[in-house]
Amino acid sequence: MNRNSIIDYSGCILIRLFAPLIRSLPLNVSLFLGARLGELFYYFDFKHKAISYANIKTAFGAKLSPQELSNLVKEFYRSFGQNIIEILFIPLVDKAYINKYIILESQENIFEGFKKGKGVILLAVHAGSWEFSNAICTNLGFAFNLFIRDQRYPRLSELLNAYRSRKGCKLIQRQNQTRELIRALKSNQAIGMTADQGGKTGTSVKFFGKYASMPSGAIRLALKYDAAIIPAFYTRVNGPYIKVFIDSPIEIKRTGNLEKDINDNLQAVVRVFEKYISKYPREYLWSYKIWKYTKEQNILIISDGKTGHLRQSEAIAGILKGCLKAQGISANINTIEIKFKNRFSRFGLTFSSCLAGKYHCQGCLWCLKTFLGDDVYSSLISIKPDIVITCGASVAPINYIISRENLAKSITIMRPSILNTKRFNLVVMSRHDRPPRRKNVTVIEGALNLINEDYLKGQGERIKSHLKINKELVLGVLVGGDTKFFHLSKDLMQEIARQIKLSLEKLDAELLITTSRRTSGAVESLLKEEFLNYHRCKLLIIANEKNIPEAVDGILASSKIIITSPESISMISEAVNSNKYVLVFDSPNLSKKHRRFLNYFAKNKYIYLVNAYDLAGKIEEIWLNRPKVHTLGDELLVREAIKKIL
Repeated sequence: MNRNSIIDYSGCILIRLFAPLIRSLPLNVSLFLGARLGELFYYFDFKHKAISYANIKTAFGAKLSPQELSNLVKEFYRSFGQNIIEILFIPLVDKAYINKYIILESQENIFEGFKKGKGVILLAVHAGSWEFSNAICTNLGFAFNLFIRDQRYPRLSELLNAYRSRKGCKLIQRQNQTRELIRALKSNQAIGMTADQGGKTGTSVKFFGKYASMPSGAIRLALKYDAAIIPAFYTRVNGPYIKVFIDSPIEIKRTGNLEKDINDNLQAVVRVFEKYISKYPREYLWSYKIWKYTKEQNILIISDGKTGHLRQSEAIAGILKGCLKAQGISANINTIEIKFKNRFSRFGLTFSSCLAGKYHCQGCLWCLKTFLGDDVYSSLISIKPDIVITCGASVAPINYIISRENLAKSITIMRPSILNTKRFNLVVMSRHDRPPRRKNVTVIEGALNLINEDYLKGQGERIKSHLKINKELVLGVLVGGDTKFFHLSKDLMQEIARQIKLSLEKLDAELLITTSRRTSGAVESLLKEEFLNYHRCKLLIIANEKNIPEAVDGILASSKIIITSPESISMISEAVNSNKYVLVFDSPNLSKKHRRFLNYFAKNKYIYLVNAYDLAGKIEEIWLNRPKVHTLGDELLVREAIKKIL
């Protein structure tokens, strides 16, 4: 027996056993027990509590703090527990019960709707004691039909339908019962329908500012048969006392464009319910995935401030955007740069994230508030992402916490500090980082980047104003600089400059060169001395003096052969992706990881790893022989991995 069958059997037995007992208790006592039942769900139903929190944050996150959101989730569960208990009282609902406990505000709107003689559609959402609608309506003196669908649990569904039909309400199943709906409307009867939970086949409209799938059946019937649509909303006033808001009939607009009319009128209906839900948020059923079938998603890039890491994250975001577009979903990309309060804060946050559980971060975020700058914390809690992307060990813990807070999918690039890779939906790691073998780990050869043919074409156009190229062969030189474990010496660069000049003169070529922020002052001075007034140098950019944003990409686009320093995996990967010949001059004091990376790239002919003294000869050999250029396939690997998690 599967899990669903066990729940179905046991739930049905429990209700049949305890329903008479619950009904024998004073109503206030039963509802008190219902609130306690809701609290039990709150404390033990981790999955749906997390969904509820994420949904409420989507709706009210701009107005409420994480703690206030968490408190609202608890209120919802208490209300939900009472509503469940109240279903058991449907057999007791009669005119006396309604007169005592039910306040019907503006019920004259219903009878006004009947005056058209074309039927009334009483439209509700899953809020408050919506299951009372059938018992209430059948006691108001008009024929009432409830449009229902099969539930997940057949025995519980059968029991619920028995309660629904007990007071004379007629049930119309969603499957193949369109004729019954039409018959009811033509007989000027009322139909109860819902305006939320549209599923895969629903119509996409804005719900609290974000597209959600809503059922359009009521609108289609109203447009075709001119039935009156009347929204109704239920809220608990106090204990067993319920107030039902019966809104004015929706003014159905017709333009002749059916799809536009369906969308516009459904949007108007949803706005009515937004008004009530905003006023009584605890009443709405937040525990299902409201925005599961949205046609827009928010992508959040959390940046550690390192340009190379940001470009890798942007590359992932670009691939994501393309995958979502193929599914008809638009993507909004936001970037937040992280600033820790002090040096200790990074380690404190990493340690705190190790203690965080799958569902225990929502509404807390103590570690973010403690270790991050106030502006950064405010930015992080004010946004509701669907997908979170990070690159680098320092920001991976923040990815985990924010993705858990929002029930967002998490993608991290590089080894995620001391966190287990299982905590993320997708981990993208380079081969030289020795990644673990896991289904959620995608192994790439280099570093992800934005470089492709279309991108380079645009960057090449942007840099044209800085260039006057007259020769067929253009050498592009990308000079990095010092890192924690690497020093780019002046003597090495002196030899590189000499070799480059030899090549330029022998091959009648021109030169484009840029440094980075990490380039030392000594190397910068050397490059200016060698190339500033050199007639074959058409571009010399000293990044620490006067940089231009398109420097690296523009050089990649405009050159035939690229020469790079060896310390930057990101820079070398970008050069390889440019589909040009790439020469990397070797240097001592590289880390074991960098040495593995360079040797692997050289072995697979992505780069030519050359000694500084052999650079000119290698440039000449490549230009004369024109061997095949080998490029990376990392983007395709990542694209396939992303498709699996969407």
